[in-house]
Amino acid sequence: MASLPFARFEFLIAWRYLRARRSEGGVSVMTWISLIGIALGVMALVATLAVRAGFRAEFVDTIVGSNAHVSVSRATWVGEDGVASRAIPDAPAIAERIRQIPGVTRAAPVIRGQAMVTANDRSSVAEVYGITLSDLKAIPRIANSEQAFGDIDRFDQGMAIGIGIARDLGLKLGDRVKLIQPNGARTAFGVSPRVNAYEVVYIFSAGRWDIDRTRIYLPYAEAESFFNRERGADEIEIFVEDPERIEDYTAAIYAAAGQGALLWTWKDASSAFLNALSIEDDVMFVILSLIVLIAALNITSGLVMLVKNKGRDIGILRTMGLTEGSILRIFFLCGAFVGVIGTLAGVVLGCLLALNIDPIMSAINYWTGGGAWDPAVRGIYRLPAELRAWDVGRAVILSLGLSFVVTIFPARRAARMNPVEALRYE
Repeated sequence: MASLPFARFEFLIAWRYLRARRSEGGVSVMTWISLIGIALGVMALVATLAVRAGFRAEFVDTIVGSNAHVSVSRATWVGEDGVASRAIPDAPAIAERIRQIPGVTRAAPVIRGQAMVTANDRSSVAEVYGITLSDLKAIPRIANSEQAFGDIDRFDQGMAIGIGIARDLGLKLGDRVKLIQPNGARTAFGVSPRVNAYEVVYIFSAGRWDIDRTRIYLPYAEAESFFNRERGADEIEIFVEDPERIEDYTAAIYAAAGQGALLWTWKDASSAFLNALSIEDDVMFVILSLIVLIAALNITSGLVMLVKNKGRDIGILRTMGLTEGSILRIFFLCGAFVGVIGTLAGVVLGCLLALNIDPIMSAINYWTGGGAWDPAVRGIYRLPAELRAWDVGRAVILSLGLSFVVTIFPARRAARMNPVEALRYE
């Protein structure tokens, strides 16, 4: 009896075989083990890929949202007075030329320096940025901080400080903080340390533990005086529309910055960490793929037992006219059903786990006393997840592909069974 591939009766017979009777409980148990194993493997794969994607997206967003996408500095040069310097004396003009480049959203001269911060009998070391109010308000993770206190419009009257420094020094809005710079005021007797006090008018969180514990913003003119930067700005911070394609802008920025310019992109600063993340993503995918493979191999065990138990049925079906192809497709469908149902269940469970990973990790962190997620180690404050169609598709293709492949051997064994031998002792 010739039939088209995957005829309706083949689906019906395959589905009936999967619902084993009580006397065939071993087959039923193996079916459930295979299904649950595939579901758990796919769930783990989907959730892990979502968490890895979310972690990278959050980490990159904290970088490009609080740091310059490109920093332009200058090679060391010697002035007419014979003093070597790396200052950019024509920084405003260079910044204006860079702003004209298509895709550049902001270019601003910046003063950078380190200083000791003291308050309430405590001290810390901070990275101090001198910047104008308008440029500070253009930095997304600073101006639009999820944890911000104070009035950023009062920036010219004091300083903006990271929430980590504020916590370490016990600061609140309105407190005055001393900044100490060893290379301070120049006097007839040499250079003496400069000590200035500033009011805390704005406290921000950039979403990065290391930034919040080390960064302070001062008004540009105040920073210029505090760090003796009369020769010019230390660098020019540049923000672009598409930070992921920063390489497309570097040639034009070089041309606008002129001879002696040095460029440092956000990818240059974080390349080692981003490369490590990419390698870890590939390794995690391979490891979790092995888990799915092990679960899929249980389908083979279950089908081998099913073929053995259904030897009499196979002989009867063959004598009724079913071809080897029909028998092969019937048992292939038995394994495919398990793979498809397990995969669908795993995708649903994995998506639910990924969508709720943040509260789940918060609960685990609470019960472990904060040891499950340490921002000092991870860099960011929470564990995000980002479901991407490509990642879910990869998990589905992998699971279904393995499930279909491992069913071929037992299905071919059933198809090649001799009906005479199958019915000899019946």
